[in-house]
Amino acid sequence: MEKKSWIKKLFIILLVIAVIAGGIGFALYTLSQDETLNMADVYATIGTILPYFIPFAILLVLTIVLGILWKNKSDKVRYMLKWQSILGLTLVFAITVNVVCFVPMQSILNLTFYKVDGVSEEAAASSKALTEQIGKEGTVLLKNTDGMLPLSQDVKKLNVFGWASTNPCYGGTGSGSVDTSTCVTLLQGLTSAGYELNTELTNFYTDYSATRPEVSMWAQDWTLKEPTKDSYSDNLITNAKDFSDYAVVVITRVGGEGADLPTDMSAVTYEGNPGDFEAGQTYLELSKTEKDLVDLVTENFEQVCVVINSANPMELGWVDEYDEIKSVLWMAGPGETGFKALGSILNGETNPSGKLVDTYVYDLKETPSFQNFGAFAYDNAEGYTFLNYVEGIYVGYRFFETYYLDNEEGYQKAVQYPFGYGLSYTTFEQTMGELNRDFDGNISFDVTVKNIGDKAGKDVIEVYYTAPYTEGGIEKSAVDLIEFAKTDELAPGESQTLSITFNEEEMASYDTYGNGCYVLEAGDYDIKIMSDSHTLIDKKTYTVNQDIVYNESNKRTSDAVVATNQFDFAEGDVTYLSRANNFENYDIAIAAPSNYSISAENAANLTNVETYVIENNEEDTMPTTGAKNGVKLHELRGLDYDDPKWDTLLDELSIDDMKNLITYGGYQTSEISSIGKISTTDADGPAGFSSFFNTAIRGTAFPGAVMIAATWNKDIAYERGVAMGNESDGIEVSGWYGPAMNIHRNAFAGRNFEYYSEDGVLSGIMAANEVSGAASKGLYAYIKHFALNDQETNRLALLCTWSNEQAIREIYLKPFEIAVKVGKTGAVMSSFNYIGNQWAGGCKELLTNVLRDEWGFRGFVITDYFGGYGFMDADKAIRAGNDLMLSTTGENGATPDDTQSATAVTSLRKASHNILFTTVNSKAYENYQSGLHLQNWMKTAIAIDVLLAVILIALEAVIILNYRKKENGNLSIE
Repeated sequence: MEKKSWIKKLFIILLVIAVIAGGIGFALYTLSQDETLNMADVYATIGTILPYFIPFAILLVLTIVLGILWKNKSDKVRYMLKWQSILGLTLVFAITVNVVCFVPMQSILNLTFYKVDGVSEEAAASSKALTEQIGKEGTVLLKNTDGMLPLSQDVKKLNVFGWASTNPCYGGTGSGSVDTSTCVTLLQGLTSAGYELNTELTNFYTDYSATRPEVSMWAQDWTLKEPTKDSYSDNLITNAKDFSDYAVVVITRVGGEGADLPTDMSAVTYEGNPGDFEAGQTYLELSKTEKDLVDLVTENFEQVCVVINSANPMELGWVDEYDEIKSVLWMAGPGETGFKALGSILNGETNPSGKLVDTYVYDLKETPSFQNFGAFAYDNAEGYTFLNYVEGIYVGYRFFETYYLDNEEGYQKAVQYPFGYGLSYTTFEQTMGELNRDFDGNISFDVTVKNIGDKAGKDVIEVYYTAPYTEGGIEKSAVDLIEFAKTDELAPGESQTLSITFNEEEMASYDTYGNGCYVLEAGDYDIKIMSDSHTLIDKKTYTVNQDIVYNESNKRTSDAVVATNQFDFAEGDVTYLSRANNFENYDIAIAAPSNYSISAENAANLTNVETYVIENNEEDTMPTTGAKNGVKLHELRGLDYDDPKWDTLLDELSIDDMKNLITYGGYQTSEISSIGKISTTDADGPAGFSSFFNTAIRGTAFPGAVMIAATWNKDIAYERGVAMGNESDGIEVSGWYGPAMNIHRNAFAGRNFEYYSEDGVLSGIMAANEVSGAASKGLYAYIKHFALNDQETNRLALLCTWSNEQAIREIYLKPFEIAVKVGKTGAVMSSFNYIGNQWAGGCKELLTNVLRDEWGFRGFVITDYFGGYGFMDADKAIRAGNDLMLSTTGENGATPDDTQSATAVTSLRKASHNILFTTVNSKAYENYQSGLHLQNWMKTAIAIDVLLAVILIALEAVIILNYRKKENGNLSIE
């Protein structure tokens, strides 16, 4: 064969490779423009599959080389070599593709190509109705001077001011984001209530700008779109005044995963109007242009309603500076249909019954966490950042109600709207009955609520307690929420009596430095019903005659084992705010960090993926693996976690079975054919189902947790969980990455929309009801992010979060504790941050000692998205009690390295047990059928393989036949 011929063929092959490479490059560029995709996943996937093609590439090069070396062979030899090379390369390529698809890519292909019917029309309709109801009960009336609202039935027309009225906030961004393309807009919510809107004004805003600046996980433009005051022509304002005497002003703020809201607008990207913010002003203040808008509207209208469309508490002192602002409504992101509630509230069809879930203060810089929120990096520990929870237990209302306990004038200057505050169109009277205590320590009493106004409505019973405080003793808030209830809708003159019950041990405080456990100190406990955290309605006294110490001999009834000090390592070198001597250490405690060096003691156990050493326990014995016991997973459905049959099943697992189950946990749990473990699908997110992989996995856009919490309605929370369960049927999802329940430690936290409240009890009770509702439909909920993941800044930068044990337990773990003990959740998602000097996902004290041993959790823990980030490690995770890696590729440390030691295999087995226990008791096994469970893409792949095998065999037969003809001189082959 001529040299030119092979050079030509080599050139063609190289050209093909170049085209393929160019295609891959173009595909990567295209994917990088899609912000719904995590490019770390894309690159990790490519890095995973490329090594599988190395043998094919070597064989291709070898074939080319041999082709050149065989150029002088006879025609028939060259014919056979050429075709055998082609068939061989085809076969090797096909085998490689199969291996890639069925090994490293299987999890991604499962997620991407499995067919679902979609949410049923019935479930979707029910969810939309529930979303509207959440909007009605989760909207808070903050101000209503002269009874402006509800508007008179004679009011038919409205002027709606503010650019945000044409582009409001429906939720947030990141894993808690939802598709807003079909959402009822704010303006539609008003027109649906029968109001005619000034379209000239609306067109003015849409012509000004049609899109909201991007605030996402990947980029943040904090520009607030708003036309300047001089952009409003005299004719526009005159026509508006002629159109209606009533004006609505919409002010919106957005937030989401990946970034916190700016505490200094001069330090961020802002392309708004010049002079909008001075240095040091925050995103939660009015911009100058917004202030000018409010001036313009109040100068021309005497009946003004302001709608605050923001999950994060803004500074709202300005609403009281204008007599013309008669009413103010707070309405966080209301999801798909929630804005329909706005019109029904304005016209009086709905009486607002929401209550605030955060304390609204005049100056957010005066909150005790302000100077210790944001970005702080160590100067003697490369790569590590830190955050000091200096305020201790004094978060939100607990600080303001305690700090200003004997200073009402100071309180009124600091707090505009207390936690739990919310007005109504009617008036209620609450009467508190006598306290009763049973032998188990349960305290109960009745509260009768009577509507003494002239409009139907619902009311909330808020129950707080005040514990006896000893100067310099255990830190205690002046008031703590302990229980709540919401009435039915009561007609004027109608009453309802509700029973309130809680256990006395729930009033115990954690005594870190004394008994090292919970203690219910002797003294008088005031049990109060209040209209908010500051306003007393009535109270009764409950007396504890002597200290009750919940130690080894007297654990709390809700604990499986006694709660004792676990987080000494998390305290750090921090001065914590103390109530002692009337907050004598206030200035020192809340000051911004002055020391950026970690002490040698706290640095000693500080580890990351480069310094982490696998720890093995010499007492561990090697478990049985790969046994042939014949037990299938579905046979264990309904059995106790400790049933002996579990050991029989677990003995059957091979090390590879367990390793793959644990490694490939991104949005799914993997199949194990030997025990009949079917693959299950999990999905984001807290505000409604969504998927980065499969667009068919899409559910209703619910309001964020902050608005659900603002309903203060346990039944609504339960029904929301039920709705998620019903929607999961149509999209074949068994696990839900939600609800999220971190604490609103600071108003500027980006994901506050996704979390319930500044209060752990309100958060925990609402979460427990959502979890229970979902479980009633077989859907297991991953409560997240466990724990102390209360800001976005530096969350991936080895963030050491320092807090004392009392605050960790009473504030930050409280919602998770309630969701586990009351909600009986089957899954937990750990967090990115460190607790003290230990990564939360590898913290045994958190995930084993507290979660499992103390609280009695039976289920599994998954990491947050497994990107590695220099601190995530599967070996460390499974030893600590983190069972599943949220990884689709097995990269970045998601695959356990140690699979040989007894400790490693014991950890693999325990993690597998936890995962299998939850999944077999989920909806995935409700209608289980034995046999082979193949995804549709697998069936297609197998069909293609069979067809290809037939073609290759046929071609081989033709080649051999032609070769023999050539030998007999009957065929000329070129």
